[in-house]
Amino acid sequence: MRNVRRCSRTGCVNPAVATLTYAYADSTAVVGPLATYSEPHSYDLCEQHALRLTAPKGWEVVRHDGEFAAPEPSHDDLTALAEAVREAGRPDRPVEPPDLSSQNGRRGHLRVLPDPVVE
Repeated sequence: MRNVRRCSRTGCVNPAVATLTYAYADSTAVVGPLATYSEPHSYDLCEQHALRLTAPKGWEVVRHDGEFAAPEPSHDDLTALAEAVREAGRPDRPVEPPDLSSQNGRRGHLRVLPDPVVE
């Protein structure tokens, strides 16, 4: 299931409905509909921040001329959620026992040290 993407602005918890991308060579900021996937060099914005975005002096803002709508969950998202819930709730779900054969007692990123030998 797809997680709800949040606005990239610090302190904003609203859902993202637009994507901001910078075209540095053209000194342009482009605000368009929410991209299908989050990209490393783009920013997700809520409607308020998408509509109020300003650019530095000498830059141009190109903004989408329609409404910014939150993406609706698709049938695939709902099916994946239902299957995950069904799988997690199975009483016969196999549970792997922890591997206790390691010499140093390593568990995840933590390490269990043996008791010091006192002579």
